[in-house]
Amino acid sequence: MANAYPTSWPRKLVRLAQPTLTRLRTRRSVGCATVALVATIIGVSVPAGPAYADLKLCNRMSYVVEVAIGIDDKAATATRGWFRIDPAACRVVVQGTLTADRIMLNARALGVYGASPVPQSGGDTLCIAPDNFVIAAARQCRGGQTPAPFSQINPTATDDGNLVAYLAEDSEYDDEQARLAGIQRLLLIAGYDAAPIDGVDGPKTQAALAAFLKARGLTLEMVQAPNFFSTMIDAVQSPSPTGLTWCNDTPHKIMAAVATDDGKAVTSRGWYRIDPGKCLHPDVTGQPRKIFSFAEAVDGDNRSVKFRDKPLNWGGITQLCTRESKFEISEQGDCVGRGLAVTGFAAVDMSSGGKTLRFAVP
Repeated sequence: MANAYPTSWPRKLVRLAQPTLTRLRTRRSVGCATVALVATIIGVSVPAGPAYADLKLCNRMSYVVEVAIGIDDKAATATRGWFRIDPAACRVVVQGTLTADRIMLNARALGVYGASPVPQSGGDTLCIAPDNFVIAAARQCRGGQTPAPFSQINPTATDDGNLVAYLAEDSEYDDEQARLAGIQRLLLIAGYDAAPIDGVDGPKTQAALAAFLKARGLTLEMVQAPNFFSTMIDAVQSPSPTGLTWCNDTPHKIMAAVATDDGKAVTSRGWYRIDPGKCLHPDVTGQPRKIFSFAEAVDGDNRSVKFRDKPLNWGGITQLCTRESKFEISEQGDCVGRGLAVTGFAAVDMSSGGKTLRFAVP
């Protein structure tokens, strides 16, 4: 197993469609389908001069995201984060008149989605911190800070004199579709079959949602509550009686991978981030004959944590292919010859219908 994980997953700048449209693309597997995700920051020219009014960011993605902003002003650069924005929601990230030469943005999905599905690229590398932060001199990182790519944004001037920018996927959801797609995505992670994630309502989505609400003792009215995404995320991050659940009982971040054997091929998939004290349901769909698991504790620089001079990990004897960056691998032969790593996975007993693996320091 490689002893380091990238601080950011592979990113690819696809194209600059027009001066105010930046598209960034990655791919994420959802069950057997592959979703192309585009984090889009859309805007038009802002009023002449450096004075900006309130800046609002709106999320038209199917992920709950956290964003950090960067402000360039007279050769000084500051960053601030994190601002959480649910699907179909907006949030003011700068209040009042702001003098700035440029405004920049970095976005990340919550850890509940596993390996971050939100790519980020840009011409500026600025400092961020894991938790809420304000960094006055953001081009020279200090202790506890890490460099991250920021993209310049050109928000749209609205009729009320404020500014707005949208984060969107390749699917180009409107607000209603983004909210439903966000619910579908979390239902899948929680173990309910709401596929495909398309923002379109139907009997399958309704059945999955009804089952979720019943299992949590919630009413249908709760779906329209402002905190419904928080309720869903809390449910996803708690052990489940069905499917596979990982729970992190260590003080370290854990990166995990899952593999499934459907009788025809063994597919390994990772990495999923599990924060301390949290649980996660990997996106295992269908009824695979066997499920395998591997997990490893990492430090703030994504290097393997050692316990008694050995990597702190949880695996087994089944040798499968992995790589340091995000992966989905269906061919398990000659891993090393194909430039991949060989990692020992443990078989998971799913005979009772559900299994919770708890990772703890021995």
